[in-house]
Amino acid sequence: MPPELPRSPARTTALVSGGKDSIYAAYLAEMQGWPAGELLVMEPEDPDSWMFHTPNLGVVDLQGQAWGKPVRREKVAAAGPEGETAALQDALKGNHGPVTVGAIESSFQWARVLRAAEAVSRRVYAPMWRVDPRIVVREELSAGLDVRFARVAAEGLPPDWLGERLTLGTVERLERSATRGRGVHVAGEGGEYETVVLDAPFFSSRVVVDSAETIRRGDQASWVIRRAHLEPKGTRPGPG
Repeated sequence: MPPELPRSPARTTALVSGGKDSIYAAYLAEMQGWPAGELLVMEPEDPDSWMFHTPNLGVVDLQGQAWGKPVRREKVAAAGPEGETAALQDALKGNHGPVTVGAIESSFQWARVLRAAEAVSRRVYAPMWRVDPRIVVREELSAGLDVRFARVAAEGLPPDWLGERLTLGTVERLERSATRGRGVHVAGEGGEYETVVLDAPFFSSRVVVDSAETIRRGDQASWVIRRAHLEPKGTRPGPG
């Protein structure tokens, strides 16, 4: 794990997408005394963004409410790695607190987030960086995150997983796929799959999906949440 950051009164920005890794990274930073002052969502116009997760970004508003965190959204009009890096740099201006990110092994993502942050004199904190992804995913599940598949885009990952919960059994199946040489990253960091978090122990309410649909495009299939709401803990789970 990276060393703890020195304490500072500056506000921490958690770069989040609503998926498991970015939410868990923000939580780990908070456990080390760095609560997020804001959840920053980068919204690319390109659905095949090089740097940013795109499925179900609207759910972050509900996650922010459930976690008691303000959400800031920034549009990314530019396409390609350089344009997206520049957009992130602009979004990080005006504050000097650290930036948390859920990178695990992607040097592509790490290098560009680091460049954008350093250009505006901000440090990057990636608590899962270079940790074995098999350990990371198990820690996320052990922490109590309700993680659902939001996109699948690799051989061996069936569309009927969409909307289903990521479980230890699923993780073991992903590990077997990787062993067979299918090139599936167990944490999905290579884009093989993407996720959305519907609940966590640190949420005061859970996200309940009212309606969603599966959309196929080429070799990808996405679970697109059309309508959702927050429901207090302790009530009967909804269809999500």
